[in-house]
Amino acid sequence: MFIFPLIYFSAFFIALKNLVSRNKQGIFIFLIFGLPIYTTSLSVALQYGFADIVPFMQPLKELLILITLGTGIWELERRIKFQTIDYAILAYFLYTLLYVFLPIGQYGLGDKLIAFKSSSFFTLIYFAGRIFDPTRIYISKYFHYILAVFIAAAGILLFEILSDQHFQTLTGYADFNFYYFNQEASGNYGLSWTFETSTGLRRFASFFANPLEFAASTLLALAVLAGLYTTEDNKIKADTLGIIAIIATQFSIFFALSRSSLASYFIMIFIYALITKKKLVLNIIYAGFIAVAIYFIFFMLVINPDLYEFIYETITFTNPSSVGHVLAWVEGIEAIAANPLGLGLGESGRVAVSLSDTVGGENQYIIIGVQTGIITLLLYLWMHIYFIKTCWKWYPHLQGKERQVCLSLLLMKIGFIIPLLTSELESSVYISYVSWFLSGIFVNMIAGHTPAISKISEEKIYQSPNPDN
Repeated sequence: MFIFPLIYFSAFFIALKNLVSRNKQGIFIFLIFGLPIYTTSLSVALQYGFADIVPFMQPLKELLILITLGTGIWELERRIKFQTIDYAILAYFLYTLLYVFLPIGQYGLGDKLIAFKSSSFFTLIYFAGRIFDPTRIYISKYFHYILAVFIAAAGILLFEILSDQHFQTLTGYADFNFYYFNQEASGNYGLSWTFETSTGLRRFASFFANPLEFAASTLLALAVLAGLYTTEDNKIKADTLGIIAIIATQFSIFFALSRSSLASYFIMIFIYALITKKKLVLNIIYAGFIAVAIYFIFFMLVINPDLYEFIYETITFTNPSSVGHVLAWVEGIEAIAANPLGLGLGESGRVAVSLSDTVGGENQYIIIGVQTGIITLLLYLWMHIYFIKTCWKWYPHLQGKERQVCLSLLLMKIGFIIPLLTSELESSVYISYVSWFLSGIFVNMIAGHTPAISKISEEKIYQSPNPDN
């Protein structure tokens, strides 16, 4: 098990070495190889008796982003031409930063800083990508890495299924959760209730933090698959790795058993067919939906009746988890209506949950609104609408790596809509860091260009004076 902390540290030092060598694309090594196993690495380190190094492992991800941002600013050769989205994200950052120092809420400075990082650090990730020179990155290479990591995650999932055992029972997850988040082990499997359905059906997480993050990572992998293997005439051309990755996403999304991500998975496929304007693909999707529905019904009624009960309770909102979501939403909405400027940082989300004193929750938008009010809530909503609208507009006009990033980002932003409604998705470091870093890179790609953007040869860039180590 100690291989996970070793990989985590190795990814960090490789990325740091690249950054020091002015090869900033090395940050992708840590984002792709270090962040998916972040919680597992910390849990294993604690389990092996290295509790003293865990506090040093936790801030490494923020440190690398700050180094990337700082070196990027230092090496800027020309002033950045700010776009509307830049001003909106900067306004969000500065506005929420005020709540760290204003005497609003019941928490002290330390807890407020933790809550601020949880809800606003994504803005710095965005700007680290925003000043990243897109001509210095071989995006296809790192997209392949993302798929390779996800295939490895599917391999761990297969082990869990065959052994009928959560991987987290071997990594010390329960002790870590109690030690650092004050959450005692719960559920039938000694982890937490999120690792099972109300009927006791196991929900697996592979080496990710929990089944919800694993399911969201499936959406990210699906988006990368679409961007990487869609040709410029909107045909799908997948290699062996791509085919295995497609199967891995389908395999994983069902065993993570996240209702929101499962719905998003099919929505993303439908949106992909719409934007690529392939009637044949749409017809295949329609036929596929029918086939999947028939198989799913057979699977529920014949092979696993517990899954039928799980789906039925979800649709009728009689599932305890669904009821819990609704009650938390209502409580959060009422709090926002009564306090439109917010209750203060930490009053909802991770800090409040660890202290068993949360207001609302289980919804990223509501968590933001409860803490810092309607202004930040509207800004956050507008950011997502902006990226969906902008990616949709630019996709037909882009080529090469810009087209790959645009399509992947579009599908991510659409795919994350429902999970954002049912969880604090920004606390999932892998999902948040990768999606917002790519968001910044995308805006840098299109800033100052007309739709008739020229194609940049990735092969030429890969052979540049600063190749990957």
